[in-house]
Amino acid sequence: MEQRLENIINLIIKYIFGLGVIFFALFPIYWMFTMALKPEIEWIPTRVHWWPWNPTLLNFMVLFIPKETILDWGLVEASHAAILTLPHETATKSIINSLILSTGGTLIALFIGTCAAYSLSRYKAGSDYLFLTFRMLPPIAILMPIVIWFSTIHLLDSLPGMLLLYGLFPMPFVVWLMRSFFDDIPPEVDEAALIDGATPPQVFTKVALPLVKGGLAVTALFIFILNWSDLIVALTITHRHAITIPVQIGLFEADVGHLYGLMSALGIVAIIPTLGFGLAIQKYLVRGLTFGAIKG
Repeated sequence: MEQRLENIINLIIKYIFGLGVIFFALFPIYWMFTMALKPEIEWIPTRVHWWPWNPTLLNFMVLFIPKETILDWGLVEASHAAILTLPHETATKSIINSLILSTGGTLIALFIGTCAAYSLSRYKAGSDYLFLTFRMLPPIAILMPIVIWFSTIHLLDSLPGMLLLYGLFPMPFVVWLMRSFFDDIPPEVDEAALIDGATPPQVFTKVALPLVKGGLAVTALFIFILNWSDLIVALTITHRHAITIPVQIGLFEADVGHLYGLMSALGIVAIIPTLGFGLAIQKYLVRGLTFGAIKG
């Protein structure tokens, strides 16, 4: 009886601890979601509102619809000081820029990094740790010379310049991750393909890559998240034309203070692409994360 009681108590403690961890992890998302639905008067109230008392979709509408149009529709009263101080542009440009730069940068990093990883794995052409040393420097130490260089060649605050950085900066991680996946493929597989008459490029594209597609999916998701959530590079290189979502969130500030409702609404929008990408490649994630299990 005592043993059974002890097991029940341990189980209750585990459940309480698990629920506490879940609450700690999900509460910021809950608070951001409720804040996105709150009107301006509830952003900084005299008492805490744990849920929206007067829920509204105005914060989301302001992200995509110009302020003048919303005023013409009569959805905003003149007393909404925060909304009236917004610039004419919406957040659509930053969302489109983030999608283009994150997707394009991920594809560039995957193409170059995967080729380099395969050469490191099969031909021992250097070391993947050497690539990682490029990420050990403080970002600001690298960005300052890049700002001067980009201003000279007219790539500052431009999509091509940002695309180049988003493709090259995360590339060491691609090399490091993909090499481990290629190392898990027995060399005999490549040798068998060569004996059958395949050329080295065909071995890479038709044999090696299909075997590591799970690892490729995991790496793509990791690099996409790095690019999508980047703030330092975008804040340093851009200021208007190529701004991304993290920079745009920081711009939601007026004389009355931070526009928390708009910041939260754009934060909710920013979650959607990464969540959708993760769900789209879900069947490859477990395979990619456990790829080393095929060894031996």
